[in-house]
Amino acid sequence: MESLFTLSCTLVGHEGDVRAISAGNHPTEASILTSSRDRTSRLWVHSSEGVSYFEGLCMKGHENFVSCLCVMPPSDKYPTGLIVTGSNDFKINAYTLDSVLPVYTLTGHANTVCCLAAGKFGTLLSGSWDRTAKVWLNEKNVMTLKGHEATVWAVAIIPANGLMITGSADKTIKTWKAGKCEQTIIGHTDCVRALAVISETQFLSSSNDTTIRRWTINGECMFEYKGHTGFVYSIALLPNGEDFVTSGEDRTVRVWVGGQCHQTITLPAQSVWCVTSLSNGDIAAGSSDNMARVFTRDPSRKASQDEVDLFNQQVASSAIPVQSSDLGGIKPEDLPGKEDLLNPGKKDGQTKLVKVGNTVEAYSWSQAEGKWSKIGDVVGSSDGKQTAGQKVMYEGKEYDYVFSVDMEEGRPALKLPYNVSDDPWHVAQQFIHKHELSQAYLEQIANFIISNTAGVTLGTAAPAYTDPYTGGGRYVPQGSSSGAQPPTVHSDPFTGGARHVPTSSMPSSSASSQKMKYFPKKGFITFDTANLQQIIGKITELNGNVGDDYKLESSEIEQLRVIAEAASQTNSSESLKELHILHKALKWPSDQVFPILDILRLSIRNQFVNQYFCNEQDGATFLSYLQHVSSPNSKLANKMLVFRTLCNAFQCNPGALLLRSNREDIISLLVDSKNISNKNLQIALSTVLLNYAVQQHDMQNGEAKLQLLSAVAAVLEVEQDEEATFRLLVTLGTLLHNDKDSIFLAKSLDIIPTISQLQNKTLLPKLAECAEDVVHLLQ
Repeated sequence: MESLFTLSCTLVGHEGDVRAISAGNHPTEASILTSSRDRTSRLWVHSSEGVSYFEGLCMKGHENFVSCLCVMPPSDKYPTGLIVTGSNDFKINAYTLDSVLPVYTLTGHANTVCCLAAGKFGTLLSGSWDRTAKVWLNEKNVMTLKGHEATVWAVAIIPANGLMITGSADKTIKTWKAGKCEQTIIGHTDCVRALAVISETQFLSSSNDTTIRRWTINGECMFEYKGHTGFVYSIALLPNGEDFVTSGEDRTVRVWVGGQCHQTITLPAQSVWCVTSLSNGDIAAGSSDNMARVFTRDPSRKASQDEVDLFNQQVASSAIPVQSSDLGGIKPEDLPGKEDLLNPGKKDGQTKLVKVGNTVEAYSWSQAEGKWSKIGDVVGSSDGKQTAGQKVMYEGKEYDYVFSVDMEEGRPALKLPYNVSDDPWHVAQQFIHKHELSQAYLEQIANFIISNTAGVTLGTAAPAYTDPYTGGGRYVPQGSSSGAQPPTVHSDPFTGGARHVPTSSMPSSSASSQKMKYFPKKGFITFDTANLQQIIGKITELNGNVGDDYKLESSEIEQLRVIAEAASQTNSSESLKELHILHKALKWPSDQVFPILDILRLSIRNQFVNQYFCNEQDGATFLSYLQHVSSPNSKLANKMLVFRTLCNAFQCNPGALLLRSNREDIISLLVDSKNISNKNLQIALSTVLLNYAVQQHDMQNGEAKLQLLSAVAAVLEVEQDEEATFRLLVTLGTLLHNDKDSIFLAKSLDIIPTISQLQNKTLLPKLAECAEDVVHLLQ
């Protein structure tokens, strides 16, 4: 029987989740490499005294989370090899053992680089959220592997034959030779998250479906390993080349020996992101509590008993926030008492819940040790909240609440701890800083806290007009559903602000006679409301930070106000002679240009401003600019304001013609943003599609309508905001109304079940009514 791993040491230093870990490439000493959400990677060198490691190098240079790493073997140019890291800044950095900053940077991916693998002769393989894998040689991208339909989460290279393997969120694994897909392997039922090469003919994969599978390169599944109860993020082979370790979202590292789960190690962290095997037989894991931990089977490298006891105590005192549904419908009062722990478990890692007084405790069975070990206290109720007066231990501190916050579909929820004595706005801001989220989420997160702690005494709230960008005097890009003020009697049902509807925008009599209350929509929807004083104030504030080349004079800032004010006079030409100032201001750095984009959003409704930017000669350059400032790594506010600008550009003929002629590219840009869970952005995106439907309603353009219908179907799959979903349904209704060809195309997309569900799930009456009308058209 193999001996068990026990704690050896803890690597403390990172200030964010440890997302990647690997055995180091130090030529003379045992070492470990880690990468973190704190934007750094670190080299840890084994101490000559005792069992600990010390930090030997902190590598910087990425502009966002560092999500993956690998070691490149030595070469003539780099005799000690390279440490290569990938990041959410879309870049790959390479470091030597003595370089704090990268010796070179690779660019080319269009989204987060989330996995890396090194091959022979300096070959590097990278995978990305952009759905591609790229092959790099001599610091150049020599090949792009296209074929996956979603994020490429895992890559591997078989050294003996150069075969490349990719695993994806589309649930498939692909093998590649010379840039050509040799095989598509199907079997996992959820995202494929990790790969590990066993031999030139076999490899392992792990998945969000909680399983690990062993494959031949021909696609035959030889074995399926079950034991994890959450996403399995990482795999690493042990030195014998057959046994392996895995880690995942169930807080565990699992050791697999002879095809069976031999040992389950529970960590005091929500996510165990990564695990690696060291040459001396030890294993190391990185987790969401900012720590990396080393475990050993060698008694000489075991941590002191005090350290082991402290680690076990941290695990035992961990809070496990769950809802009653996670307990399989079991009520706490129906659980057995602690005496049930006298009964042995059936398999390693089996979890058992027992009631101890008013507390539910979780225990894990160790097959090798023949005993149950406490792994935490279960907290929560049917609504996911703690009961009154119950404190929750989270990362060593007590809280009144520990919320699970879903920021992105398909990815684990983030934990948001909160005490009722705290200021919800301050806690929301700290949460944003910790996880490097967009400031646009501030109000949403704060309101989430307030609404989920209703009825308790809260701390003194921040002023109602806290700036979601700086925390100072509030500046919010306004327009759609800003929520800053309740709608007036004459508010636009689409924008929620002061009504601005062309005279042709009322529902037609034919629609009324068919009792279609909300469509077909005949007039374009625009985003008109704004607090111009706040916009100008933000421009003045940022003007001191943009650099001398872009700085505006006071008179020029005032002229931007005149341009925006003239927008309400759609035929006014008074500001036309000064439009070069707006053109100049739009050259501000992309992270500071958002208030200028708000001026553009307002002024583009003016016929002369619209002509200035959208004319036949300059229109393509204008659209390229909008795509640039709304790129994936730009502010969320930029993307939202660009979409609102596109909506308003429909208002005048030059803009409408430009948008129609570039319809395919613009709709692709919209669909690429469908997964961003931000209410205001979702509403703006849906409104652009609605305006395209208005434009195409009376036209006989089957290709355009098919593209629009496909886009709406794709966005509906992920759309969560009810107002945005309502606009998508109005888009559908406008396209389908009195159009048999469009109805046929829509039926082929099989969207009726999605829409039918909205009738029963929504609390918004107009959404349910509109869904019913759309389903009626499709039947």
